[in-house]
Amino acid sequence: MRASLSVTWRALPLLLLGAPLLGSCGPDRTAFAPPCPAPALVRPLAELSRFRPGSRDQRDLVVHARVYDITGVCKFNKDGSAVDTDVQVSVEAVRGPAFDGDSMGLPVFIAVTLGDDVRDKKLFTLPIRFEGNVDSVRAQSQAIHMVLPVSANLSSAAYGVVAGFQLSPEEVETVRQAPANKAAPR
Repeated sequence: MRASLSVTWRALPLLLLGAPLLGSCGPDRTAFAPPCPAPALVRPLAELSRFRPGSRDQRDLVVHARVYDITGVCKFNKDGSAVDTDVQVSVEAVRGPAFDGDSMGLPVFIAVTLGDDVRDKKLFTLPIRFEGNVDSVRAQSQAIHMVLPVSANLSSAAYGVVAGFQLSPEEVETVRQAPANKAAPR
C-alpha cells in the first residue's frame, strides 16, 4: 500500500500543473446542441373531427384525428445568433363512416411562441392514406424548419412550440363539446 501512495504523491504536482491547461480548453458555447423549445399540445387544437358539410351527426363523420407528438432537433446557426430547429408533428387518424376514398390531407400548423406571443406559424397539409380495410393510421410530417433568434439574454429554451389542426370555428366548438374520453381515436 505504501508504494501506491508514493506514486500518487509524485503524480500530484503534474496533475496540479495540468489542471489549468485542461480547464482552458474545451468547446465554445455553440459547440453543444442548444436546448429545444418545449413542445405543447393544446386542446381543442390538437383534435379534429371533420363531418360532411352542414352535419354533426356521427354517421356523417368523415375523419377524426389527433396530434399525439411533437419532435424536433435544434442547432445553432453559423454565428450563434439563432437556433435552427426542424420540427415534426405526429398524427393519428380514424376513418369515419362518411369517409370517401382512401386518402385525404389534414390541415396542420406549427407555431413558435415566446410567452403568450406567437412568433412564427407554418401551415401545411399532412397527407394520410387508409390502405385496404384499415380504419386507423398514423402519419408524421416532414421536418418543418423554423429559426429562433437567441442572445445572451434569450435562450432557445424560452420559446415554446405548439402544434395542432387549423380548425374552423365550428370544428373548435365540436371538439369543446365532445366528452374527453370519447373524442380521441384509439
